Amino acid sequence: MSDRSNSGRPHEEPGSAHEETNGSPARPVPPSAAGTGPGTGTGAQPGAGRGSGASDVPDDVWDKFLRDSERDIRGSAPKEPSARARRVAARLREQEARNQTPPGWRTGPAWQEMTGRAQQRRRWRAVIGIPLVVAVAVVAMKPSLIPGNPFGAATSDGTSAVAASPLPPETAAPTAPPDQVAPGTPTMDRPFAGSPAERWADGESGIVLPKAHAVAGFSKAQVRKALEQTRTLLVSGSLDLNTLQGSRPKAAFDVLDPMQKDLLATLNTALSAPDKAHDPVALFSRFDPGAVRLAGIVVKTRGRMTLKEGKNGSVSVHADYSFVYPVVRPDDSAQEVTRTVVRRVLDVGLQDPARYMVTPGRIDIEGYRYDASNSACGVFDGYLHPGFSTTGADATGDPATGPTADPYDRSGELDSESDAPCGTASRI
Repeated sequence: MSDRSNSGRPHEEPGSAHEETNGSPARPVPPSAAGTGPGTGTGAQPGAGRGSGASDVPDDVWDKFLRDSERDIRGSAPKEPSARARRVAARLREQEARNQTPPGWRTGPAWQEMTGRAQQRRRWRAVIGIPLVVAVAVVAMKPSLIPGNPFGAATSDGTSAVAASPLPPETAAPTAPPDQVAPGTPTMDRPFAGSPAERWADGESGIVLPKAHAVAGFSKAQVRKALEQTRTLLVSGSLDLNTLQGSRPKAAFDVLDPMQKDLLATLNTALSAPDKAHDPVALFSRFDPGAVRLAGIVVKTRGRMTLKEGKNGSVSVHADYSFVYPVVRPDDSAQEVTRTVVRRVLDVGLQDPARYMVTPGRIDIEGYRYDASNSACGVFDGYLHPGFSTTGADATGDPATGPTADPYDRSGELDSESDAPCGTASRI
């Protein structure tokens, strides 16, 4: 067994080969163990010339040296190709012998197919992209070309569509009239130009119901139905196109309690034989179809509906709405557009069948009043009569003797006197 210590080893001459006594090859000596004492010279073996008391290489250094040497030997040894590598090499040699060079990775059929698809996509992008760029450039120069004018570009009359953005629903009585708006002449394309109503809701969407809840002895569902019936009464009497053209508002009658015999008799007489005491315009908006027609199909609506407990355990619904009607004469080639503004206040009740002789599921009209602006004074033929610039509102009626008022002002209460003098509208 070999020993790495100096003691017990045969003496070596400088430069002579050294072998272990057991015949195994001598271990290489790491360079860090080379002798530097007396007796060493050029070509001297490491450790030669040391005395028997000199220190040897530590074991851990020696082991590290051996491991590093074995790793370097394994890393530099030639490696045999794998079976797959040998098959690929053989196939390439056979193709080369037959003068069959394989296609390059960017020149073969797969690459050509992919390139063709990319070129086709580029052509489609060009077909779509060029018109799109042109359209964007045109809109940038004239944004009003987009329907609805969402960028608020100036319109033909100089006003901005931003100013016509819809108002939020009315939840309480206003404290002042609406602000003045930019002047504008109503046309068939913009029948509400120059009017605060341009920002009001369209038709039925302006009638927003309050949240239903149980009232007195009525359930939430019963109260909700009474609110919906009140809306039906307003829509049928003030927004339905057939009603506006003089027809009978059937849906309005269908929600009324047939036990209100006096009221129903008054309304039926007003529709069949109108006069000052029986005027259907007091509850229903109607125009003479031979004199005027709507300029379009949109009627602007603004108002609110409230709910509370009434007398003797009833449900009381209060509705206060204004309607703006743009109209034109059917035989007018110039198509002059004017407007009539009608404000209606309606009180509806849902009575307790245990206390009153009523029809369950129907509503009672407890009161109603109205005010019409730009309609002939003193005419009671069952129709509203708008005035145009060429005829004037008084051409078919009495002169206006009442005060001038803003028909868009909803901050005050309506005059409950039926004989109040007919006034003049400050704006239409």
